[in-house]
This record gives sequence, structure tokens and C-alpha cells, in this order.
Amino acid sequence: MTSDISPAHERTRIPPRAGIGLRAAHYRDLLAELPDVGWLEVHSENYFGDGGQPLHYLERARSRYPLSLHGVGLSLGSAQGLDRRHVERLAALVRRVEPDFVSEHLSWGAIPGRHLNDLLPLPYTEEALAVVAANVDAVQHTLGRAILVENISSYLRFRHSTIGEADFLAALAARTGCGILLDVNNIYVSATNHGFAPAAFLGSFLDALPADAVREMHLAGFDQAGELFIDTHGTRVAPAVWELYRLALERYGRVPTLIEWDTDLPELAVLLAEAATAESLMEACHAVAA
Repeated sequence: MTSDISPAHERTRIPPRAGIGLRAAHYRDLLAELPDVGWLEVHSENYFGDGGQPLHYLERARSRYPLSLHGVGLSLGSAQGLDRRHVERLAALVRRVEPDFVSEHLSWGAIPGRHLNDLLPLPYTEEALAVVAANVDAVQHTLGRAILVENISSYLRFRHSTIGEADFLAALAARTGCGILLDVNNIYVSATNHGFAPAAFLGSFLDALPADAVREMHLAGFDQAGELFIDTHGTRVAPAVWELYRLALERYGRVPTLIEWDTDLPELAVLLAEAATAESLMEACHAVAA
């Protein structure tokens, strides 16, 4: 990482607490109640306009809470390179709201002239690693800061992958200086879909990832269609995912943790209760470590 890029930990106000994803349905309630929540995260692409109500509420929330921007459209795995217009819009938003974290997914979802409405998996090969690293470098140089890259949930594996998923993320962090966003729910969904024991699969991640690169964790709910587990972000965090989160806390200590909920949105109080559960687990693990 060159000297013109700020590491992810240098500029953050985000405390090692639980945060919630801020969605439009909760703008007014959040600003009226100002609950004691550690921080907020929003999807970057929802605020790419030059003005309007979304940015108005985001700037008001930003004045009260630390903020993370979480992207779904950069397509870091695209072999044709990045959509420069998309990167420029992200950079403009970063300058406007000065978030503490900026994150994206280890996936691809764009072809020339078209964005696909999904986070598609990559083959974990040296060739793919070179593509993703080049794209991460380009984003970070444009933003002047390191980003965080998140593991996705997956529903298939490529036979010609030669690198483990966690090793791929670790190598990406080493090459680019990016941080890692560890999504614990995605670990559970992927492990279950591929027939792995979730705790063992998480253990392989924890063994491979450099602890100082893991800057954030995500928790969410999933749904099931037959034998397939689907990362929907539309329910409470499952008990099995809470258990994996406890194991991650034992390894990494307190890490800023987000409750993601994007579909079938409940009342704000439900999100705050999920965040309170995460903070209780943080406290319990801290007490044991002390």
C-alpha cells in the first residue's frame, strides 16, 4: 500500500460496538429517538444522487453517529476493470459524508454496459486474485483510503479454484493493504450449502485471516428453500450464527459488528434488540478474556 492511501483504522470513529444498517423506513424514527447504537451503515449506491431526501437524512444521521458506506455495485472481480463512473460517484459520496469505513464484496456483478442484480462468486485462482487486487488498488487510489472487502455467501464452487476463500482474502489484504469485513452469516450459509461443518469452516477462516486486517463483522438472517440456505437479510440472526459470532469474538476480540436487515423490515426496535444481543456477547467475551 502506497503512502497516499490511509489505512482503514486511521480515520475511524466507529467504536468496537454493534451498529445497524440504516434504511429509509427508519430515517424518521432514528432521528426522533436517537437510540444508543454504536454506528450506522448504509448502501453507498442509494446515495449517488446530487441531493434529495436520502442525502438529507443521511447527513443528519452522520452528524449524530459514525458511518460506514457499504457498496454492492463496484464488481471488484470484473475482468474488464471497474466502471469509472461508478467509482467517481462513490468518491463524490465519500468526500461529501466522510464515512469511517468504505466496504465492498469479494464478487463480480457487471459486464460491459450492464450491472447484474446479484453478488456472483469468483473462482479462487491466482489469475482472479490479480484481477481483484488491481481493481481494489484502483478504488483505493481514487478514494485515497483503504477499503474493506467482504466474503459473500455462495451457492456453488468452482472446480478449478486453487486457493481457499480465506487464503484468497488474506492474500488480497497483503497485496493491497485493504481490510477485511468478515460476514459471519455468510460463513454459515456457505458452509451449510457446501456440506461443511460451519464451526470448522469458520475456524479455517479465522486461521487464515490476519487478525489485524479484520476491521468489521456482519450478522444477518437467512431463509431456507429446500436444502438451500439463502442469504436474504430478512430475519433475525439465527442461534447457530450467534454461536459462530461468539467463536469469532474469542479469536479477534471486540470488532465493530453490524446487524444487516434489508428485506421484510421490522420496526427499528427489533434491529436495536439484535444489536443489543451482539453487544452482550462482546461484553461476555471481553469479561472472559480479562
